[in-house]
Amino acid sequence: MGPVPRTLELFYDVLSPYSWLGFEVLCRYQNIWNIKLQLRPSLLGGIMKDSGSLSAMRFLTALSLEHPEMLEKVSRELWMRVWSRDEDITEPQSILAAAEKAGMSAEQAQGILEKISTPKVKNQLKETTEAACKYGAFGLPITVVHVDGQPHMLFGSDRMELLAYLLGEKWMGPVPPAVNARI
Repeated sequence: MGPVPRTLELFYDVLSPYSWLGFEVLCRYQNIWNIKLQLRPSLLGGIMKDSGSLSAMRFLTALSLEHPEMLEKVSRELWMRVWSRDEDITEPQSILAAAEKAGMSAEQAQGILEKISTPKVKNQLKETTEAACKYGAFGLPITVVHVDGQPHMLFGSDRMELLAYLLGEKWMGPVPPAVNARI
């Protein structure tokens, strides 16, 4: 049995294109490096006090509570809508369309959407955003790597080489050559 995977937390908001860059790189490396990637939807507006992504981030928070296996795909689709196709992510129908395109059934997506105003979801998003602030966040994305019992916070999507160094892993660029194999 190999060493226990190190925990890596990615705090992100789909309104941040830099969060998207960091998200894609870390998703590619999660099967290469010895890490357990925890996706932590956070509210950029809670850190910077101005954001239009509240409904989308509440949807992702509810999704992380109910169907965490869909969080990566739906997050990616929301980024695709807003940053690649210049489509809305603030209206309920837009969020539902993104969820369905990511592979959720209409019923599943509607069920999650109905939970975005619940105290449980609101409190979870607030707690996650506060956790990012406690690590020292002043924007998103931040990545928190836990090594030898110590958290290390890195801001931005351009710190992957430093992250690899902290993990004792090899950095192979933003698109590693063997996504499913440890080197």
